[in-house]
Amino acid sequence: MNTPPAERAVERSAACAGGGWGQARNILCIRLDNLGDVLMTTPALRALKQSAPGRRLSLLCSPSGARLAPHLDCVDEVLPYQAPWMKNTRGADPAPDLAMIETLRAARFDAAAIFTVYSQSALPAALMCMLAGIPRILAHARENPYRLLTHWIKDDTPLDGGRHETRRQLDLAASVGAACDDESLAFALRAEDRQGARDRLARHGIGAGERFVVVHPGATAPSRRYPPERFAVAVRLLSKQMRVVLTGDAGERELAGHVDVLAGRRAVNLAGQLALGELGALLADAEVLVSNNSGPVHIAAAVGTPVADLYALTNPQHAPWGVAHRLLNQDVPCKYCYRSICPEGHHACLAGVEPATVAAAAFELAGARRRSSSDSSSPPPGHARRAAA
Repeated sequence: MNTPPAERAVERSAACAGGGWGQARNILCIRLDNLGDVLMTTPALRALKQSAPGRRLSLLCSPSGARLAPHLDCVDEVLPYQAPWMKNTRGADPAPDLAMIETLRAARFDAAAIFTVYSQSALPAALMCMLAGIPRILAHARENPYRLLTHWIKDDTPLDGGRHETRRQLDLAASVGAACDDESLAFALRAEDRQGARDRLARHGIGAGERFVVVHPGATAPSRRYPPERFAVAVRLLSKQMRVVLTGDAGERELAGHVDVLAGRRAVNLAGQLALGELGALLADAEVLVSNNSGPVHIAAAVGTPVADLYALTNPQHAPWGVAHRLLNQDVPCKYCYRSICPEGHHACLAGVEPATVAAAAFELAGARRRSSSDSSSPPPGHARRAAA
């Protein structure tokens, strides 16, 4: 049964006056953009979960982010939602939004934490939470939220000062007393996914323990895509020392196939064939990932695999977190444009990276990982997470 509105209003007033996050046991976490953004928020989710006994966390996220549900041990429930203030193909019908407000109201959350990148506004989500009667609402905001937020962390530094996205969200959680010792990204590997990924490799002649590199040539934003012709040259160079496995979702199958053809079909092309869990398992077994800055980069970081990251200079905050990596780009005057499509039309921050530089970075990272693995006193990053899977 729902709490009467008058009683919820009193509860909300108390939250504004005295905080009360330590007593919150049923928390709504909101992260409405892409899968990689959800992954970069997982340390903050873990901090909220672990900072009070018996806490329950629900995650309101996009359908893309909801794909992570089986792999998020720190979340009790995932609620998929296409918010009209986020980029998606949803129509203008307000019925789903009204229905979601009622769903949130029925859940009787004690508090809500809204996680946003610096360029996004948290206030539409805050209004939804207020209408759902949630008494404590936490978020970053540039503009004065007035009564929409009970816990306001002001955004007043250009580009958030370059602070990493994961640190931004950990700092938000810390503002209400939530912290954790383990600040690594979360992606739980399942035994069936590991077996499925290894079976797929075996069908292409890659046996257990054989060295391979994963190359992911796609990205959701065109401004973050290294040219396929240059990817193909990098694949040819990489294939001289390691097997190469191409990945991508169903929509990137054609792109991966194009790279494979240009590279002389020297790779195993698994684009469009892997479930998300299988992709995570594949990355956990890989020597290194070579990728545009996209979701797989953050999955690789979560499972402890080094990343040669073709990092377009659209923004500075989304580098691989907590794992060995190399950021590959060319400095340009137009950097940090925050644009999904290159406004200059030249993609110079990526197109200027030589394929030989990409291959050299991958070989260096793979070599460092093997040396670390051979030193029993210094296990590689992510070793405990992979061994436990």
